Amino acid sequence: MKNLNLGYLESFRVVVASGSFSAAAERLQLSQPAVSLQVRQLERSLNATLIERVGRKARPTSAGAALLAHAGQIDAAVTSAVDAVAQQTGGTAGRVRLGTGATACIFLLPPVLKALRTALPSLEITVTTGNTTDIAKAVEDNTLDIGLVTLPVSGRSFEITPVLDDEFVLIAPRDLPLPARITPAVLVTKPVLLFEPGGNTRRTADEWLARGGVSLKPLMSLGSVEAIKEMVRAGLGCAVLPGMAVPAQPKHRDLVVRSLSPKLYRRLAVVIRRDKRLDRGLRQMLTGLKALSARTAAG
Repeated sequence: MKNLNLGYLESFRVVVASGSFSAAAERLQLSQPAVSLQVRQLERSLNATLIERVGRKARPTSAGAALLAHAGQIDAAVTSAVDAVAQQTGGTAGRVRLGTGATACIFLLPPVLKALRTALPSLEITVTTGNTTDIAKAVEDNTLDIGLVTLPVSGRSFEITPVLDDEFVLIAPRDLPLPARITPAVLVTKPVLLFEPGGNTRRTADEWLARGGVSLKPLMSLGSVEAIKEMVRAGLGCAVLPGMAVPAQPKHRDLVVRSLSPKLYRRLAVVIRRDKRLDRGLRQMLTGLKALSARTAAG
């Protein structure tokens, strides 16, 4: 047992989670023979068969299940030990590479990042903005550690945790006549600004319009929520925006803010690779992002 290899243990865990050696190899970015060899060496060191094939699926034996029951504790103990060493050395707390949309970056991330910097002053944090497709691809390729994106997003290698629902609203200049209910049909008669095409936020708005039988050609499509608000403030038209982009602040009192009918929401989620090793900084970032739902509800 003193020769237990943590890397081999991780390969074993991923094989069981994936259900096959080939899927595990893809997630671990190793060849299938390499993964098979690591599991065999782990079995040899423990003198036990850990995985059996049932049909085409790889499943743990009773010995494998017993090892899995302790694997989480082993990983937690190792992480705790590494954290303790890092605190004593006084060096950097590591790096976290986060990807998200520009709106979430502006209106959701500041308190999360402030808390993280307070807890880990030496942590290097990089934030990249982009659309969901690009962020998810970067997380999958491991060029980003974690993403906060708009659903839907899919991928066998992902752990996806929804964190909050953001209601879309209409904003308009106060002198623009509006009915009590803002339906897709109403917007046909108004100059409308929307997000630029290509992202899930624009797709969500387009699908809402389509469900109302409306195919709308916007007056303008822009990539910046702040630019859209300024265009509306200048009287160029109205806009459909995520509600988080229009917080209740004095500077927005010159705008009319209305819910849509039927209501429209986008769901934001945290995306991370299932096999991602969580060091101290990434673990605290993940915890902070998952707590967004509670913070938003309280706010």
